[in-house]
Parts: sequence; C-alpha cells; structure tokens
Amino acid sequence: MRRIKIQTILLDPNAWDLLIDSGGNIAMASNPYAISQDVASAVRLFLGELYYNTNKGMPYFQQILGKSSPQAIMKSQAEKAALTVPEVVQAKCTSLSVSSSKTLSGVIEVIDVNGTAQNVTF
Repeated sequence: MRRIKIQTILLDPNAWDLLIDSGGNIAMASNPYAISQDVASAVRLFLGELYYNTNKGMPYFQQILGKSSPQAIMKSQAEKAALTVPEVVQAKCTSLSVSSSKTLSGVIEVIDVNGTAQNVTF
C-alpha cells in the first residue's frame, strides 16, 4: 500500500472560507483531514461551477434542486462526486437529508489510497 501525503487549503468548517495560520499565511490541512475536506467540497460544488473543469460537481440545478429525485439518485451523485477526489478509492453515502430550507446534508464513508476510512459530513 502506498502512503500519500496530501495538503489542501484549510477552510473554516462553519464559513467554508480561508483560515490564516499563526504566521499570517493561508492555513493548510494535511491528510486525512485534507481528503475529508476535499470530499465535502466536491459534494458542495455545483456542476459547471468550476470554471477550469465544468464536468465536476453535483447536478444540483439539473437533478436535485426543485426536483423530486429519489434519495438513491442523490446518494449516487454524492458518491460520484466524492470519487472525483484523486485519493479516494471507495465512497458510500450512508445518510442524506434535505432540510425544509432545501439544504442537502449527509455522511459519506470514504476509503483513501492509504487505506484510511473516514466518515465525511457535508
């Protein structure tokens, strides 16, 4: 099994915005948290929103928002988005809900290339 060290920009879990470290630099996260955050970002991304790769993201406008898609389809889309994170080799959406304010949330179990399993809340 290969060990890969991943780093990504650390986002504030409440505001989903950049954080600054003690040295005044943009804070970085490393794995396994980096993978977890990248999976959550992939599920939050709207299809077509990423200007340099419009094929990534969830089909919120096309299949989810304002539609009556079965949960199985939404779970499948979340798993597909999670698998776009290069280090993720397996993804299973174990819970999914849509609030009265139409906010999608849930949990995806992921396994990365290092064999680390974790639950990702989105």
